[in-house]
Amino acid sequence: MANLLLQGLLGPLTEPAPDADPAASAELARLAAEVGKAARRRLGRSLSIREVDAGSCNACELEINALSNSYYDIERFGLRFVASPRHADVLLVTGPVTKNMRQALERTYEATPGPKWVVAAGDCAGGCGLFADSYACVGRVADVLPVDLHIPGCPPTPLALLSGLLGLLEVNQAPGRPLSARQREIGS
Repeated sequence: MANLLLQGLLGPLTEPAPDADPAASAELARLAAEVGKAARRRLGRSLSIREVDAGSCNACELEINALSNSYYDIERFGLRFVASPRHADVLLVTGPVTKNMRQALERTYEATPGPKWVVAAGDCAGGCGLFADSYACVGRVADVLPVDLHIPGCPPTPLALLSGLLGLLEVNQAPGRPLSARQREIGS
């Protein structure tokens, strides 16, 4: 026990920073800048995102939160997460919809001003994933709300999330109208 305490006091307990890969950093900057430009072109302003956890295991939330860390820092490109659905353009929903979260999700959707998009992030939001046979699940997000885009992955990477948002903004389609099956899988 004393060794653990001493080790904690003398050294950091975090993971070392990843090696800087110039190609990956350049790709991230290019992709995030494209999403920001597409948002300004399409909306005339930055894109506001409200994230809703409808009953997930939180793996998708970790990847979504990574978009705000110092490595990805999507706010520098005009994308921001908002605390209220009344300020959102996009509802980013994770997890299968549970019985306890259905009404809250529907109310959040109703509180979001139009035009609005709904993005189902992760395999659970798109098809219930590992929670498919659970008694507590109502179903996938598309069973409760009109989904404009599904970003697959368990969990989807931050780059897949950015690619999906870029695809959503670039599609010549009005918000709130479903995309074709091919357009829905942009993030894959």
